[in-house]
Amino acid sequence: MNVRWITPAVTAMSRDGHVDLEANERIYQNLIEKGMDGILILGSIGEFYAIGLEEKKQLIDRAVSAVDGQVPLYVGTGHMEIDECVNLSNYALGKGARAVVVISPYYMNLPDSAILNFYGQVARNIQGDMILYNFPARTGYDLRPDLVWKLAGNYQNIIGLKDTVGDMAHTRAMIQKVKKDFPNFQIYSGFDEFFGHNALSGGDGCIAGLSNFAPEVAAGNARAARTDDLKSMCLYQRKVDELMSIYNVGQQFIPMIKKAMILRGMEMEPFCAQPMREADEGETEEIQSILKQAKLL
Repeated sequence: MNVRWITPAVTAMSRDGHVDLEANERIYQNLIEKGMDGILILGSIGEFYAIGLEEKKQLIDRAVSAVDGQVPLYVGTGHMEIDECVNLSNYALGKGARAVVVISPYYMNLPDSAILNFYGQVARNIQGDMILYNFPARTGYDLRPDLVWKLAGNYQNIIGLKDTVGDMAHTRAMIQKVKKDFPNFQIYSGFDEFFGHNALSGGDGCIAGLSNFAPEVAAGNARAARTDDLKSMCLYQRKVDELMSIYNVGQQFIPMIKKAMILRGMEMEPFCAQPMREADEGETEEIQSILKQAKLL
């Protein structure tokens, strides 16, 4: 199975809510050393919605320098304003990003024609490749298989999709519909527990967040899949299933991921952009329990 596990990296921040460039570089180096197949910065777990343009550019610059081509680097450049999305995308691509990841427009209730027009304008005006990002729980809009099929057929630089949905049947239908005509189109699941199902269904793996604090588990699972080692995949799946409960520790899962990283030795602060708060004492104890049960602490 030709699959990969890409880490949507958290964005390390200082107490005042600004990007901590040095801590982020440590995060990227750890992911590379632990064998991750790629890194995505400024995704949802990277709090793209709460970081200003200049700090985004600074983070892109540091990430490109730190990763230095060791693994593919992807950059989330989603923005409701098409010009902003295009400009940041071209900045990231010009610096060396493998592709940009663009979430569908949100807040407004839009018809299919508006979504197709949005992605079409971005695709025509960026100087590189783009991965679509479907996250209907946050955007209120679902990129259905028929729409993705149209975009894949119309724009050669739309090369893939991150499908962050809680129903694997959606991603399976996407794989069956789109890959039939566009076999090189990459389809990733957005939830860790779907990695194995995605791989076995003919997808390309996942872009999912447990790998921030358990990269050896994610990377091992991906290696097992690439060598068709189903026995090892089963063992890794059970480990992933144990770790999935971290998403339910608090209503805001990003602080929980950051706290888990710190508990496992990552040198960074636990802070997020306001209004999210860091994990409290009770949540920290629950995270410790999850990590101990999974033999990661």
